[in-house]
Amino acid sequence: MIDRPYVILNAAMSIDGYLDTATPPRLALSNAEDFDRVDEIRAHSDAILVGARTVRLDNPRLLVRSEERRSRREAEGLPPSPWKVTVTSTGDLDPRSQFFISGNTTKLVYCPRSAARSIRDRLGDRATVVGLGDEVDMAELVGELGDRGVRTLLVEGGGSMITQFLVSDLVDEFQLAIAPFFVGDPRAPRLIGDGRFPWNPDRHAPLAESRRVGDMVLLRYALSERCADS
Repeated sequence: MIDRPYVILNAAMSIDGYLDTATPPRLALSNAEDFDRVDEIRAHSDAILVGARTVRLDNPRLLVRSEERRSRREAEGLPPSPWKVTVTSTGDLDPRSQFFISGNTTKLVYCPRSAARSIRDRLGDRATVVGLGDEVDMAELVGELGDRGVRTLLVEGGGSMITQFLVSDLVDEFQLAIAPFFVGDPRAPRLIGDGRFPWNPDRHAPLAESRRVGDMVLLRYALSERCADS
């Protein structure tokens, strides 16, 4: 899919690979410098994608935070923040969540075709609901976003979305920030689940960059030839 959007996968995890604790409150993994790094990526993206579970549990706004970056986008004829995209199989989404009510930008909800009507009834004019097949295939979703004009897609989570994109070999660039602590609880969610990944002991993921971000470390992997550092 040469013409599909350029996909950046961005994630943060503990040293031992967890993205949260087993119980509330939500674990803060990123520091101020890392939040600013992610904000810059958002400012250069056309759409941000998170799974429905992330919408429910984290209630993210998914907006560009920096006023300067928002102004730069508007000067280029873009909305202040990228489009928001989520994927659901059940339609268990609250139309009052920040995903839907924050930001003057397009909101897209992808779901199985059989669930599209009920989800449209639930969300009303808060989002555009797109039904795709018996279940949502990530490659088809990325292609549909490309048809809508999305050229750069930022995938921010959660673990299920990240795993699906990696297993489907849809990621061009993987930016992984590692927080300087352990979680050590097997009940807690891990960043990446089980699967058959294109990158394995026989085919290593090329490391394009490693650098400090405050007290964290950033590892940037070039997972396709489209990544400038591949």
